Order: sequence, then C-alpha cells, then structure tokens
Amino acid sequence: MNAHTTAAVVHSPGGLLRDPDALAALLTDYHLSTEAEKGLPVVDATRLPARYLAEIRDPRTAFADDTVFLAVDAGAPAGCLVVTAPDAGTAEIKRVWTDPARRGRGIASALLHAAIAHCADRGVATVRLSVWSWRTPAIALYERSGFRVTGSWDPREDLVCMEYPAAA
Repeated sequence: MNAHTTAAVVHSPGGLLRDPDALAALLTDYHLSTEAEKGLPVVDATRLPARYLAEIRDPRTAFADDTVFLAVDAGAPAGCLVVTAPDAGTAEIKRVWTDPARRGRGIASALLHAAIAHCADRGVATVRLSVWSWRTPAIALYERSGFRVTGSWDPREDLVCMEYPAAA
C-alpha cells in the first residue's frame, strides 16, 4: 500500500455517510462489473436490478444500519467495503471493491483489515462474506487475511462462502 492510501470509516449507523456520491460511483462500477462477469452485461446503471440500483441511488438508506469503509488514494475515492450490522454475533462483509486503476496498492487489504478490526472491537464472533468463484485474487486475499471456506448460506451458484472468527 502506498503512503497516499487510507481506509477510513465514512458511515456509521444512522445514515452518517459523508460522501454518498463517491460511494455511489464505486458501487456503480462494482455492480456493472459484477453483472458483466456473470454474463449479464448492462448498458448503464439504470438497467441494473432494482436492489442494486437502490444502493447506487441512495446509499444512505441502503446502508443505514451498516458501516461503510471508504478508501481514499491521493484524495480520490479508491475502494469501498460494507459491514452489515451484527446479528446474533455475526456480521457480513459485502461490496468489496477497488477502482481497477488503483489495484495492487493494498487498498482492498487495508479496507478488509479495518473491517475485521471494527468487528472485533464490537465483539462480533464471526465475520462472513461471499465471493464469486471467478474472483480468485479476492479469494486469495481473504484466505491470506484468515478467512476460511465454509458451507454456503446463499443458494446462488458460483458463490464461495467464507468466515473469519473475529472475536477468537
């Protein structure tokens, strides 16, 4: 990670998201890329599934109960990650994304480690995430960070489900 990259919490429960436009731009890229990778490319964000479009249009509402981490590189939004509010000792990481032009600088790693620390500080026993099987660099990052493949809680094909024992 270079000296210009920082991971910072920019949202906490209650809709305190400081830069919803930056998050919306990153989420747009994330969802468009994901749909294309699934073989379902869309021309623009307005054609994304409604649940994804809702996140882009109003991230404050979509993630009102969650914590959003935003990475900034040289003053520009470089990546994002969402941690769901804990439920029965478990939180979920989702929407992990690094701007493709800024990959290889440790941004996703910084976001992931900040999220794990955030969960541990709140007594979360288990942090889980799911990742598409073709995202092998992401899977490798998660494994290096201590996540292990576990049984699936999501019925969608091609998802790899992983857990990290945050409070252990």
